[in-house]
Amino acid sequence: MGRAKNGVFGWRNHSMFGLVVAGLLLSSTAVARDGTDAEYLWIQDPWTGESVLTAVRAPDYSLWDPTQISDYQAARNADYPPPLAILTIDALDIQVPVWNGAEEHVLDRGAGRIKGMAKPGEEGNFGISAHRDSFFRALKDIEQGTEIVVQTTHGVDRYAVSEIEIVPKHDSSVLELTDDKRLTLVTCYPFYHVGHAPERYIITALPLLAKAPDG
Repeated sequence: MGRAKNGVFGWRNHSMFGLVVAGLLLSSTAVARDGTDAEYLWIQDPWTGESVLTAVRAPDYSLWDPTQISDYQAARNADYPPPLAILTIDALDIQVPVWNGAEEHVLDRGAGRIKGMAKPGEEGNFGISAHRDSFFRALKDIEQGTEIVVQTTHGVDRYAVSEIEIVPKHDSSVLELTDDKRLTLVTCYPFYHVGHAPERYIITALPLLAKAPDG
C-alpha cells in the first residue's frame, strides 16, 4: 500500500483507514483473497520500530501433532510482540509468522529467528527454526529449486532452495555466519520420530538472483 503524499488522501480517507485497521485488530481473523481464513498481524522491525499490517493464512492442522495444535491455540491467546517477518513456501502451503528468537514458547506460536544470525534483509546467514510436527511438517517434501519468500517491513526477499541436508543435532556449522546473503531453515529430524529427535533437517536457500556455488 502506498503512503499518502502532500495530504492527497485527506482527513476523511485517513479516518476511514483508521476505522478499517481498528476493525481488523478487534477481529484478528478475516478472509484472505483466495477465500481461506487469514489472521491480520503487524510485522515490525524490532531494530527500527517500523511496522506493516499484513494477512497470514491460517495454518492447516491436518498433519500436525495434536499436542502442537493445543500448544498453538494456547499461544495465540498469549501476549507476543509483533513478528519481524512472514515466511511463505507456496509449493508446500506453508505461511508462518517469524518472531525474534527460537525459544519453545515462540515456536508454539510460529517460527523463530535464530538469535546471533543475520537479521532479515541483511547480508549474511538468516536462520529460521520451527517445529517438525507443526509449521515445518511439510518441509519433508521440499525440493531443490523450491521458492521461499520472506516478507519484512523492508519488502520481499525471494530465495530458491540450493541444498538439503541432515546433520547431527549438535552440529552448529550450518548456523555459522556468512558473508553472502542466504536463508537457512532448521527443524528436527526424523519428522515422525517419537521423543527428542537426534538430528536436524537443514534447508539452505540462496537469493533467486544469485547462483549456487560451484562444487
